[in-house]
Amino acid sequence: MNESLDLAGAAAALGIGMLIGLERERHKGTDSTRDFAGMRTFAITALLGYVAMQVGGALLLGIVALGLTALITVAYWRSLSDDPGVTSEVALLTVLLLGAWCGSATGLAVATGVVVAGLLAYREKLHDFANSQLTETEMRDGLVLLVAALVILPLAPDRYIGPYHAINLRTLCTLTVLLMLVGAIGHIAVRILGSRYGYAISAIASGFVSSTVTIASMGQRVARAPGQVRTFAAAAIVSNLATVIQMALIVGTVDPSLLRSLWVPLGCGLATTALYGACLMFPGSQGGAEEPLEGGGAFNLRLAVVVTLTMTAITLVSSVMLNYLGQVGVMLTAAFSGFADAHSSIASIASLARAGLLPVDAIVPPALIAFSSNSLSKCLVAWVSGGRRFAAYVIPGQLLLTLAMWAGTLLH
Repeated sequence: MNESLDLAGAAAALGIGMLIGLERERHKGTDSTRDFAGMRTFAITALLGYVAMQVGGALLLGIVALGLTALITVAYWRSLSDDPGVTSEVALLTVLLLGAWCGSATGLAVATGVVVAGLLAYREKLHDFANSQLTETEMRDGLVLLVAALVILPLAPDRYIGPYHAINLRTLCTLTVLLMLVGAIGHIAVRILGSRYGYAISAIASGFVSSTVTIASMGQRVARAPGQVRTFAAAAIVSNLATVIQMALIVGTVDPSLLRSLWVPLGCGLATTALYGACLMFPGSQGGAEEPLEGGGAFNLRLAVVVTLTMTAITLVSSVMLNYLGQVGVMLTAAFSGFADAHSSIASIASLARAGLLPVDAIVPPALIAFSSNSLSKCLVAWVSGGRRFAAYVIPGQLLLTLAMWAGTLLH
């Protein structure tokens, strides 16, 4: 019997029980309102689960769990008038199972125990978030996002269909989910950091998914808070930082030596984007104080679908051009494909150069053409989604960024 017991597993079980029991001890109350279980009870229960699993296996653990459930039921009914909740009761059963789990998966059991302790410790903040901070619209949007990401997306077939095999249902669903996710990320960042800086930070992060989608998401927020148009425009512009960085990562992944021809244009693009975005976001540049956003959802589902279908149509046109022109039309194909996604076009160009089908020094023009057409696409998206005022800030920034990258070729 002694050989079957692992001191490391027993110590982990004891630690889980004491951690969760310590949290319960601080909230068990006093006198007649005192809960039935504290630190000692939780620690002993965790060890009991571990020993039961090691000595008698699942059968003995089940018997112990039934006995513990009976004791918990009696204690619950005795304190029903004072505390109708079952948090401590469920936590005690959880500790029993985690203690048993320490024998086979110690790391996972400890990690789960820490999560459980965190949920118990932050119960008041979680209750306040659910009851006071989270609106009905945000709850609805969260459920829609989860259904789209966890139910619809996995069921979408991952294969190309339609003419020229340019349409992929999995890609369509992914773009839609990502657009909704971009809106949700921005919404959360603003709730935590405030509108001025929260949108900028979330835009950089979501720009790695799609800068065009991020610009559309920022543009559609202008209607709800027109006084913060410069804040939204700054976030839209700084999302290009992710685009430029991702271009470097893609080219470097295909062949690091290709970066020698692009590092100066990319550097000029980064510097120009950061400077223009800072000018828009600088506190003194705002015409007035920040306005609180009106209540609304975390994202715009209709906008997500429209942008996704638009990108799909552009991709289909690009596929037709590539089918008829082949490698001779690399420049033209890069221009058309850049409207939908500059990254995929640049990855294709880098692959051609690595395969020896395109000279290394010749990758710069088609790459910048793809980026330029993508900038034009962003300008159109900014105008459609945010209106004239939003576009008046975004379009000059996109033009300066594009010109800076082309000027970088002369410096190089």
